[in-house]
Amino acid sequence: MQQQQRRYPIGIQTFSEIREKNYIYVDKTEYVYRMANGVAKYMFLSRPRRFGKSLLTSTLHSYFAGRRELFEGLAIERLENDWTQYPVLHFDMSMAKHVDRQTLETMLDFQLERHEKAYGLTPSTKDANVRLTQLITRAHEQTGRQVVVLIDEYDAPLLDVVHEEENLPVLRNVMRNFYSPLKACDPHLRFVFLTGITKFSQLSIFSELNNIKNITMLPEYAAVCGISADELQSRMHDDIALLAQRLGTTPEEAAERLKERYDGYHFAMPSPDIYNPFSLMNAFADGRLNSYWFGSGTPTYLIEMLRKFDVMPQEIGNRTCLAEDFDAPTERMESITPLLYQSGYITIKDYDPDSELYTLDIPNREVRVGLMRSLLRNYVNRPSEANTAIALMSVPLRKGDMDGALRIIQKYLSTIPYCAGANTEGHYQQLLYVIFSLLGHYVDIEVRTPRGRVDMVIRTKATLYVVELKLDRTAAEAMAQIDLKQYPERFALCGLPVVKVAVNFDSQARTIIDWKVG
Repeated sequence: MQQQQRRYPIGIQTFSEIREKNYIYVDKTEYVYRMANGVAKYMFLSRPRRFGKSLLTSTLHSYFAGRRELFEGLAIERLENDWTQYPVLHFDMSMAKHVDRQTLETMLDFQLERHEKAYGLTPSTKDANVRLTQLITRAHEQTGRQVVVLIDEYDAPLLDVVHEEENLPVLRNVMRNFYSPLKACDPHLRFVFLTGITKFSQLSIFSELNNIKNITMLPEYAAVCGISADELQSRMHDDIALLAQRLGTTPEEAAERLKERYDGYHFAMPSPDIYNPFSLMNAFADGRLNSYWFGSGTPTYLIEMLRKFDVMPQEIGNRTCLAEDFDAPTERMESITPLLYQSGYITIKDYDPDSELYTLDIPNREVRVGLMRSLLRNYVNRPSEANTAIALMSVPLRKGDMDGALRIIQKYLSTIPYCAGANTEGHYQQLLYVIFSLLGHYVDIEVRTPRGRVDMVIRTKATLYVVELKLDRTAAEAMAQIDLKQYPERFALCGLPVVKVAVNFDSQARTIIDWKVG
């Protein structure tokens, strides 16, 4: 098989184009049939950006439009015999990001006008509510069949203003007015499907349209978007082999590296492992592993919200909470958890049915490293130089040389300007957490032991480091505390050699002044 024979749908979200131009398609049509022929007439699905929501919506469009030829060889072909052609009204709200009221109304006018022309309607008003009602009614009367309404990224116009007291109500009212006919037009509707990243408690589709079925966390739809581990192995093994060739490694090693970087998502429990489809397809297309999903969206707003809620780097993941604490509206959120979860920066990792508590954590290395790289500027003034220093640290750490890695940190910190907050031990603890996380290692801080708390635990593939930090003291004092409280005993059964690391920072020099490794 030659590389050029594999066509990856990078940025292509139209089902018909993928099928007609022979792009790789991971078959989700069994879900499409189940959605279209289930008991729910109104459905809502939330998934993070670039997870295939638009492609799923487009697939539903082709199915309801009766385009049987596009589904040859797919799962739905053995399930569907009728292939009835319904009138489909498909709205893409992603066209209205970063907009004011006038621009939003212009966008709605543009999308409505496109459908009105198809059914010979000349609007007598600018009111989007009236026009959508007339459009649904006319399409039903003209075709003799109930109407399918698909609304992709329904929340896109509101995401940028979700915490703006002035702008959110204005744009929300525009959207409420537009969506409200969906309930009044029920007799004319065959199926209504909406996608988004989050849900807004005061938006009419959730307050007035009270019969909408939220399939976001249903186990039977856990893999409706994204690529499951089974789908990757069964349908993309040739792609893994091609990637392995380009990486100069074995298919088994390539698969393991893909899993480490792009796997780990769960949107329900139970759920198969879900890979990020955007990163996976880009990795196959490029023949290399990179930060595709995280790099495709600027997390500026997220970083600002982490500051607002005073969230430390190690507090982003490892959260235990009830479903209503993270699958919740974000307008008035009292913690960062709903935003982190619905945006895809943390995901479900475990569930206890007795307590109904979910464990949420960062899904994979791509997201962890991306987040830490964004947070690095909170601790150093020249993050680009820090990235170089951190990359250099990976060399001695691969050899188990913590002494050499600390020497690089010391040299780097001694050359950068003053950074706010550098006079507290917590600042340096957070800095080291970010640095070692960027290296792809497991890091935890304030780890409980029978005799106290370890400042930091770092686990590489070959070694577990127990780290004690001091500020304006001595490394000898830090090492004495490790020995006195017998911290290493807590990790004796971890299966790795345990190495003690004592580090002392100087608040005047703003760098490591001395350390001991043993």
